[in-house]
Amino acid sequence: MQIYLALIIPVLILTCWLYTAHIGRASFPRLRNKRICLLIAHPDDEAMFFAPTVLALADPQLGNHLKILCLSSGDADGLGPMRKTELAQSAIALGLRNETDVLVIEDAAFPDSMTTAWDAAKLANVLSRTFQASSTKSSSRKQAGHSETGNEAPIATIDVLITFDRWGISSHPNHISLYHGAVAWLRGLMKGKTGWECPVALYTLTSTNILRKYASVLDAPFTMLQCVLQSMASAGAKEKESMPKRLMYLSDIGAYRTAQKAMTQAHKSQMRWFRWGWIGVGRYMVVNDLKRERIV
Repeated sequence: MQIYLALIIPVLILTCWLYTAHIGRASFPRLRNKRICLLIAHPDDEAMFFAPTVLALADPQLGNHLKILCLSSGDADGLGPMRKTELAQSAIALGLRNETDVLVIEDAAFPDSMTTAWDAAKLANVLSRTFQASSTKSSSRKQAGHSETGNEAPIATIDVLITFDRWGISSHPNHISLYHGAVAWLRGLMKGKTGWECPVALYTLTSTNILRKYASVLDAPFTMLQCVLQSMASAGAKEKESMPKRLMYLSDIGAYRTAQKAMTQAHKSQMRWFRWGWIGVGRYMVVNDLKRERIV
C-alpha cells in the first residue's frame, strides 16, 4: 500500500499541475500588443519572482514588447558588473527580444541593501524620466461620461508597469520601495488630469504567507481558485474596465525548467545553497498572480 501511494501521489500532483496550467492559459485574460515594463530591484528578481509572468508576456504570438528596468546592479558584494551581465543573459533566456531591452540604474540613492528603503520621490523621478512623454490632447483615452475639461491627456511610453506589491514578497525594503515609487509616479502623472484614464496600468505581484511561498506547484490550484473567486466578486462592478483586474500566469514543466535554468546558468554568482532550495520549492518559480492597483 505504501509503495502504491508513493507511486500514485507524484502522478496525481503532476497531472493536477499540468491540468491547472492548461486551464489557466485558456481561462484567464492575456495582455496583447502592449508596451510593458517589469520594474525590479536587483538582478535575479526577474527569474526568482517573475519568471512565469516574463515567460508568458514575452510570447511572440501576443505581440507585446517587454522591457526590464532594474534599479540597482546588486553590488552589495562587489559583483555589480557581473550581475548586470547575468541579468541580460537571464532576460534573453526568459524570452526578451534583445539585451537592449534591459536597463540597469546605478545610483547611490538606490543601494542594494537589506536595511535601506529607497526614496519614493526619487524612484518616481527615475520612472518619469524613463517613461513619461509630453502631454497632448487626445480623445482616445477619455473616460465615458466625462465632459471636456480643457486639460491635456497624460501620456507615457509604456502601457503596463509590473512590480512587487506593498509587502515585497520577502519584506525586502528595496522591493517594497518599488511599489511606493511606482504609485508615486502614477499619482504625479495623473495630478490635475481630471476626467482622463491613467495611461499606465500598474500590476503588482501578490505576496503570500510562508507556507504558500514554499508550496511550489501545490499552490497552483489554490491560487487559481482564489483568482476566480476574486474575479467573480468584482464582476458586478459598473465601471468599464479597459484592463483586467487580475492576471495569473502558471508555468508548465518546460517553462518551469526554463526559469530554473535562468537562475542556474545565467545567475551563477547567486547560486548559494538557499537559492537551490528556492528554485526547487518556491511557488513564484511556477505561479504568479498579479493585481491591478487603483491609482487615486
